[in-house]
Order: sequence, then structure tokens, then C-alpha cells
Amino acid sequence: MARVTADRAELIREIDAAVERLLTTAGRLTDADVRPPSLLPGWTRAHVLTHLARGAEALRNLLVWARTGVETPAYPSREARDADIEAGAGRSSAELLADLSLTAGVFRAEVDAMPDEAWSAMVGAPGLPDFPAEEVLVRRLVELELHHVDLDIGYGPADWPPLFAGLELPEPLHTWREDRRKR
Repeated sequence: MARVTADRAELIREIDAAVERLLTTAGRLTDADVRPPSLLPGWTRAHVLTHLARGAEALRNLLVWARTGVETPAYPSREARDADIEAGAGRSSAELLADLSLTAGVFRAEVDAMPDEAWSAMVGAPGLPDFPAEEVLVRRLVELELHHVDLDIGYGPADWPPLFAGLELPEPLHTWREDRRKR
């Protein structure tokens, strides 16, 4: 497969489309549908949906950091991240959907607030080397597409849009995508 690169506008369009697909999928889930295991060990579908919402907030925090210059960590700590996901996983399907929708909108609003020069600001996340804020868009798209697959409800790598399927990704994002292709 040819390696593909994308500009910021293309990535934003792909994120918007991925969010719409995910919200459509999540909107069809009942309370009973969010309780079975996902493809991620130890996590139900509700855990994955909660993780996607918290991930939108975390990546928004990195954009705030880039825009303001005030260090704003993705998560207060790994323990806080894990506790938030665990606490959120017990919610109803309607609450999960509302959270996904709200946090997707908050992330998108921060994307729209970013001045051009802020996209090159370096941000970081625990355990990773710093990266330019523009990479936050790639990370958001990867989270949306991979975790949609992890829900194990009929969306798979064959459903990925061509841009995402061939997008040149840094590690470990590339390996994570390849792992989903093997399932």
C-alpha cells in the first residue's frame, strides 16, 4: 500500500467524518450493547467509548498548551486517566453517546481556535517524546478509527477510508493500525 500524507485541512475533514461514523454507531447501541467485552483486553465497549471521550479531552489539552504556551498535560496522571475511564464505563448508552458528542465538539472547537503558528508548537504526553501540535490531529484520527474497530460491532479495517488506511503514521501508531488489520 502506498504511504499517504495529508495536510491539516484533510486531517480535520477525516476527523469530522470519523466522529460522525462513531456517533452513528454509538447511537445505535443499547445499554445491553455497551456491556460486552471489546477487542481490548479487560475493557467493555463502554470502556472504549469512555476512553474515546477522555482522549478527546486529553488531545484538546495539548492543543490548549500549543495555543497558549501554558503547559497543559493530556491527563493529570496515568492513574487519573485510568480511574476516569473506569468510572465512566458504568454509564448508560445515552450518557456515553452524550459524552462522546460533547467532547468531540469541544475538541473541534479547540482545533478551530488554533492560530496557524501554534500548530508547530511542541507538546508532550507521558512516555512519549515531544511532538508538534499538528500531530495531535493524526493522533485523534488514529484513536477514532482504531477504537471504532475495537468496539467489535461490525466496523473493521475494510471500512477505513482510503486516506486513513494508507496514511503514513509514526510509531507506535503505525504498529497499532497494523495490529488491527491482522484481527
